[in-house]
Amino acid sequence: MNGKAFEKSTVIVTGAGSGIGRAAAVKFAAEGANVLVADLNAESAKEVVAAIEAAGGTALAVVGDLSDQQTIDRVAEAAVDTFGGIDVLVNNAGVMDRMSALGETDDAEWERVIGVNLTAPFRLTRAVLPHMLAAGRGAIVFTASEAGLRGGAAGAAYTASKHAVVGLVKNLAVMYRGKGIRANAIAPGPTLTGIQVDARSDAHGPTVVGGLISATMGRMATAEEQAAAIAFLASPAAGDINGVVLPVDDGWSAV
Repeated sequence: MNGKAFEKSTVIVTGAGSGIGRAAAVKFAAEGANVLVADLNAESAKEVVAAIEAAGGTALAVVGDLSDQQTIDRVAEAAVDTFGGIDVLVNNAGVMDRMSALGETDDAEWERVIGVNLTAPFRLTRAVLPHMLAAGRGAIVFTASEAGLRGGAAGAAYTASKHAVVGLVKNLAVMYRGKGIRANAIAPGPTLTGIQVDARSDAHGPTVVGGLISATMGRMATAEEQAAAIAFLASPAAGDINGVVLPVDDGWSAV
C-alpha cells in the first residue's frame, strides 16, 4: 500500500497482545489508524500500545475476557468515546483446543473454544454494527483458520468453531452489503505465533491430526504475513471483496 491507507480511521483488533493480533495492530497503526488493542493480558496489551506510540502511532488498550459481555461493551464504547467511531473491526482473538476428537472432548473444552472463537466475535460484531451502520461504512475481518476449510487441521471444538466463523462471515457479507459494510476472513495455516497446543499424547485426536498436518502443510508463515492480508481485506483496495475467506497458508488448502 502507498501512503497511509487507514489515516484517521479507528480500528479494533482483538487478541492484539501477541501473535497475529499484535502484528495487525502495529500494521494498522503504521498506516495511520487509531488502534484499540483488546486483549486478555494487561501487560501484553500495554506493551503493544507503548510500541505503537513509540513509533508515532495512536493506540488504546482495553483489557478483559471477550467471552464476557461487559468486556465486549467496554471495547465498543471505548473506541467510540476515545476515537469518535469504528471503521474496522478485526475479530482475531481465539484459543486452540487440545486436538481432541469429538468422543474425547469434554464440555469445558467445547464451551471455552466455542465461547472465545465464535460467541465472542458474534457479540462484538453485534455491538459494533450500529456504529458502522450509522456511518454507512465499515470493514470487518475475522481470523478463521485452515481448520475452517478442512476437517483434519485441529480437534472437534476448534474445527467446529472456525467452520462456524466462515458461515458467519458469509452471512454478514450478504446481510449488510447494501449498507456499506464488508465482512471477510483470513484462513491462516501454520503461523509462528508462540501458541502452544496442550494435546494429550495418549489421545486419539492428536494422533490422527498430527499425521495429516505434517504430511500436507507448507512452510510456517510469519504473523506479519497474516497481518498484511488482514490489512488488505480491510482496506479500500479490497472495496469490492466481500464474503471471502482468504487462505494464507502456502497453498495448504490447495492440497
